[in-house]
Amino acid sequence: MRTLIPLGTTPHHPEEGMAWVVLFVAGLFEIGWAVGLKYTEGFTRLWPTVGSVVSMIVSLGLLGVALRTLPLGTAYAVWTGVGTIGTVLLGIALFGESASAMRLACVGLILAGIVGLKLVPAGEKPGSPAEVETEVVAESGADGQAP
Repeated sequence: MRTLIPLGTTPHHPEEGMAWVVLFVAGLFEIGWAVGLKYTEGFTRLWPTVGSVVSMIVSLGLLGVALRTLPLGTAYAVWTGVGTIGTVLLGIALFGESASAMRLACVGLILAGIVGLKLVPAGEKPGSPAEVETEVVAESGADGQAP
């Protein structure tokens, strides 16, 4: 059973804490390749293209390492969220993209989703079919009919 770990404490399994660090670094490399694509000018510039491809490979490799420990849906959402937030912020800083209040509020919502997915336990896998059937029967009335 997974439990909620309060902020500032050590997770029960050290490998899970390290998996979150690896996932965050994977997200940073995702930012690197996304921003790098802008500098490739349609893959016509060699070194930005090489840097983008290397960042892609490292990002996916680190995501794969993190997935050994973390739940798929949570890890993928956090990975893309970190990449999205970083890419939007660098787009604003490097390329003069819009920093409107609505755009920044949307980035804040993505951040809230990432934090929420990190803090909420992913839950356990469903039990065997017999356990699921027992739960359904237990919820029905004495005569086997739903209340």
